[in-house]
Amino acid sequence: MFLRKIKSITGRMNKSHRDKLSGFIWLAPSFLGVAMFYIVPFFFIVYYSVIDSVIHPNFVFLDNFFSLFRNLAFRDATSNTLKFSIVAVPLAVILSLLIALMLEARIPLKSYFRTFFLSPLMVPVASVVLIWQVLFHPNGAVNEMIMLFGAQGIDWMQSEYSQLVVILLFLWKNLGFNMILFMAALSNIPKELLETAETEGAGPIRKLVYIKMRYLSPTLLFVTILSLINSFKVFREVYLLTGDYPYGDLYMLQHFMNNVFQALNYQRLAAAAVVMTIAMVIIIATLFIIENRFGKDVEE
Repeated sequence: MFLRKIKSITGRMNKSHRDKLSGFIWLAPSFLGVAMFYIVPFFFIVYYSVIDSVIHPNFVFLDNFFSLFRNLAFRDATSNTLKFSIVAVPLAVILSLLIALMLEARIPLKSYFRTFFLSPLMVPVASVVLIWQVLFHPNGAVNEMIMLFGAQGIDWMQSEYSQLVVILLFLWKNLGFNMILFMAALSNIPKELLETAETEGAGPIRKLVYIKMRYLSPTLLFVTILSLINSFKVFREVYLLTGDYPYGDLYMLQHFMNNVFQALNYQRLAAAAVVMTIAMVIIIATLFIIENRFGKDVEE
């Protein structure tokens, strides 16, 4: 009955209006789902960030944000998260691109290399963490190897090297998916263009810089954003390795937000979520601007 009414309404419209109305109708369920589970809750978070209590709310404007920035735990968590992302994200992008370029070339055992880098995608996070605990335990495999050379063992998760351990875990878990994205983008580069460049005397470096990187710019942007988001979600791995309150260098923003949530301090939690959202929007918008300028000639 509903479809008949829709058809009778659309029958009296011209084609462009019918296409628009049909599009809106088919998009309506998805839009309602996004609004219900993402947009409306975000506005509630913004509301909670400018009041002093959920039970007896009073408008305090930016007081929760000033209190948040004065909080030492928040500053430490922000600093650690930025340090981790600044190191881990470029490594995840560059190494996955290099692996994709290597697998694009004619090398022996290519399928085995591809399987090796994709295998972490099939391993649950808990199993990955168990492997890392075995490797980097004070009496683990890595320390055993170190002591073979006469060096002293290290308590990896309680030392200045703790963030390095998590960066290795992050790379091992994410390089395979990024590699697949780059390999798909490389396969879409026009072969005629590469052959013409080779005929004109361009070497591998020139083809990479002036042709491949130009066509890879949209994928490069997507992989960077994806790696950035994943770097903010490394909380699961660190939590399973070290618990609620890890070594200082591993105390990330999500640790702070999780602990604030357990303390039922919703105003501080909401303020931290708003600050984190604004930071992510600024970073992603900057990446889009850079990619738009770099890849504009390819799109044209």
